Amino acid sequence: MNNPTAIDLSGSLNPALVRMGLRPISPEAVARFDAYLALILRWNTRTNLTAVRDANGIISRHFVESIACAQLLPNGIASLLDFGSGAGFPGIPIAIFRSEIRVTLAESQNKKSAFLQEAARTLNLGIRVFTGRAETMNEEFDCVAMRAVDRMETAVSAAVGLVGPDGWLAVMTTSAEVPSIEGASGSCFAWSQPAGLPGSDQRVLLLGRKQSG
Repeated sequence: MNNPTAIDLSGSLNPALVRMGLRPISPEAVARFDAYLALILRWNTRTNLTAVRDANGIISRHFVESIACAQLLPNGIASLLDFGSGAGFPGIPIAIFRSEIRVTLAESQNKKSAFLQEAARTLNLGIRVFTGRAETMNEEFDCVAMRAVDRMETAVSAAVGLVGPDGWLAVMTTSAEVPSIEGASGSCFAWSQPAGLPGSDQRVLLLGRKQSG
């Protein structure tokens, strides 16, 4: 992808993934992450997309963790909602790495939503951006993913109705929050053992499958 403002990640992103025990990604995907990083750094100067301001921090804190989420998601997911997407984590990395998944980004803040629309256009990804609160959507998805959402327990309760039959909740959280998140989902989800996420002993991906009947 030709982007003169992009930062060259070709020598840093895949080595970082391999160090964390993750699979490397294709050159095309690396090029998209190049352009994505450049967009974040440019927009962050005028819009508070993320508190992490430096390129290395964005790669290690946001990119690597979101790619780990993409690699850990089960097969067979056709549609995914990123609930409260913010700067696009984990939804945009999932769309880059798992091209078979139709990704929708829900973001209620207009400036962040505008960034997400620009990112989808620049990266040439078939992402839909919903400007509004995710809980107001009247549809169901094979998977609802959440990361760094305000009032996480309340958000999880709201997300339950957006998950289709036999669908998944994918919550990027901390080990300490696991019991409260499982409780907030009610009794209709079967939860897998939390999977560790790279970069912190406390960060985990919690996967719950909605039970039919």
